Amino acid sequence: MHEKLLLILGLLLIVMMLVMLAQRIKIAYPIFLVLAGLGISMIPGVPVLKLDPDIIFLIFLPPLLYEAAWYTSWNDFWKWKRPIGLLAFGLVFLTSLVVAYVSQALIPGFTLALGFLLGGIVSPPDAVAATTVLKGLKVPKRTIAILEGESLINDASSLIVFRFALAAVMTGVFSMHEATGQFFLVAGMGIVVGIVGAHIFYVIHRFLPTTPAIDAALTVMTPYILFLSAEHFHFSGVMAVVSGGLFMSFRAHEIFKTGTTRINMTGVWNTLIFVMNALVFVLIGLELPDIINGLGETSLMQGIKYGLIISLIVIVVRLLWIYPVAHIPRWMSAKARRDASPGWKNPLIIGWAGMRGVVSLATALSIPVMMNSQTEFPMRNLIIFITFIVIFVTLVFQGLTLPLIIKLTKIGELDHVLPSHEQQAGIQIRLDKLAVNRLNHEYETSITTNNLIENLKKALENDITLHENHLNSVEMCSNRQSDMKEYQNIMLDIFALQRKELFKMKREKVFTDDEIRKAESQLDLNELKITGNKHL
Repeated sequence: MHEKLLLILGLLLIVMMLVMLAQRIKIAYPIFLVLAGLGISMIPGVPVLKLDPDIIFLIFLPPLLYEAAWYTSWNDFWKWKRPIGLLAFGLVFLTSLVVAYVSQALIPGFTLALGFLLGGIVSPPDAVAATTVLKGLKVPKRTIAILEGESLINDASSLIVFRFALAAVMTGVFSMHEATGQFFLVAGMGIVVGIVGAHIFYVIHRFLPTTPAIDAALTVMTPYILFLSAEHFHFSGVMAVVSGGLFMSFRAHEIFKTGTTRINMTGVWNTLIFVMNALVFVLIGLELPDIINGLGETSLMQGIKYGLIISLIVIVVRLLWIYPVAHIPRWMSAKARRDASPGWKNPLIIGWAGMRGVVSLATALSIPVMMNSQTEFPMRNLIIFITFIVIFVTLVFQGLTLPLIIKLTKIGELDHVLPSHEQQAGIQIRLDKLAVNRLNHEYETSITTNNLIENLKKALENDITLHENHLNSVEMCSNRQSDMKEYQNIMLDIFALQRKELFKMKREKVFTDDEIRKAESQLDLNELKITGNKHL
């Protein structure tokens, strides 16, 4: 037990060091961790980590799906529902179908059920990999919205394909008619379980006397409970987690009423998801030698060849599918033509951003080792090895070339989107005006009798004037990006100076640590208005 704990802690430390190194050399950390995992597996004496497939699936999948649902913009999701749906369902089923028939013809002894199993595993792209690679690059908001929305739903659709294919391999029986009916039943009832479960947690958060720590703990428990509840009734745990996450995210402003709760919860989830995303890439590297040794009659070179062919298929199928999805609906619908045309650049970037990642790894590792007490699962190691090759090729090859493609295409925003600082100023003006109006109508007497309330009103009015002047200044120098950059740099320099002053105050012990921490939190929030949320 102590040795396993030491191994896990050592692995976590290695992961952190690798991520810091990736940041230093400016490579997206999922790409670097895949390369590092491969390198670690080749070091003599590195222990082979034996992991229970069911535990891997249960530990990693629910929180990853829940977090993706939580941060999905419902407005953007609904606005781009057509391309998201065609990618998340149409492309997943098409990719699974093509991979199934090609792998059956390509790999000796590979059945059609195993082909669909492999297709379900490698069909969904990973949002974390794509958004991490795209971070800091000038990419249209529409592109990010479609990629994130696709990733949320295609995880569900691909895992349902995987589930039916796994059942077909285990039982040897498959009926397309029954599978179609079961698909809608399993997915639909999974959504029902997710919504019902989310309502229960909504009531707990909203009406019971929770604390910020309890709220954060409950949000970590929620995806696991939703997933296990749906799976207990043989429904889709994935759909339960996704639908429950979307509901809870949509009602978050009602549930989490204090800033402390939201900041605390954000910190917990950022850390949890980062560790899980980073750890799972390295875990496959530690299992890789055992997987290679278990290839059986398939040689290493044959496994690599199969993996490269399947990788080429998933890349080509996505590129062939993305252009009809982008343009055919515009020819058929006047409503679709109201939005700016995606042209050829936006589909190219979305098509090339189809990098596979954590969900594919977790799904592949979840394949049971044994079909029963006496029979091993057929070609399990080969399927996992092919999955690793597909992830490796799409992440490394596409991930490293995607920034170059974006640079060469010189793509700009497709839709009119206000800059973040202008949106923040506009939001604050509306909130401050609402507060002033409330004070004038409901607390008129308090303004004249209470100096604190009078000062509050003056402060709000000053804030309104300050933000309006800021917007006017931005409008005047909208074509002078250097002015805005200079302004941001000066603000960041002031924040850094203020942090140093807070550190001096802490050493002087004039103010309490609690009050200094509050001031530090406010500085953090002010800095976020300048830099945006650039967490990993």
